[in-house]
Amino acid sequence: MLDMSWGEVMVIGAVALIVIGPKDLPRALRTVGQMTGKIRRMAAEFQGQFNEAMREAELDDVKRQIQGVNDSVTGLNPSFNPIQTIRDELKGAVEGTNAATTSTPGATGSDSPGVAGDEGAGLPLPPAPSTDLAAPALPPVAEPALAVAAVVPPSPATPVPQPLPVEQQAAAVKPSEKAE
Repeated sequence: MLDMSWGEVMVIGAVALIVIGPKDLPRALRTVGQMTGKIRRMAAEFQGQFNEAMREAELDDVKRQIQGVNDSVTGLNPSFNPIQTIRDELKGAVEGTNAATTSTPGATGSDSPGVAGDEGAGLPLPPAPSTDLAAPALPPVAEPALAVAAVVPPSPATPVPQPLPVEQQAAAVKPSEKAE
């Protein structure tokens, strides 16, 4: 800190005791301690602000680099819009399937839209899949575990345990249990 040895601290303490006096020395040491704490807090706050400013400067530098990369990429291909490209491809595929289902039966592969260079160009296109799928109506279920148990039959490999008649249950009880 200030590079003081224990001997120097003792000399300063003795001089302070003589100059300030034993009555006011505790109050003076308390004031010195409070001032030291304030100075340390101010130094820590300054250091934190300085570090934050350094981080912001580094972030600004990184932002400038990223912006430069973005500018160079958009400069290479200004018309590149991946969302619009995907939208156009999907629209073309939907229109292609609509055109294929409405084409005349005698049409060849070169008349209908398709992939260039198809080997099976003379073959007709398969029909479009049906989109009317109806889900079966199910009654509301109060207890899901019971509903699953009712739907899933027991497998033939595992026998379902049946309750024993009362006579067999009494015979199955151990003699030590009867004594109690």
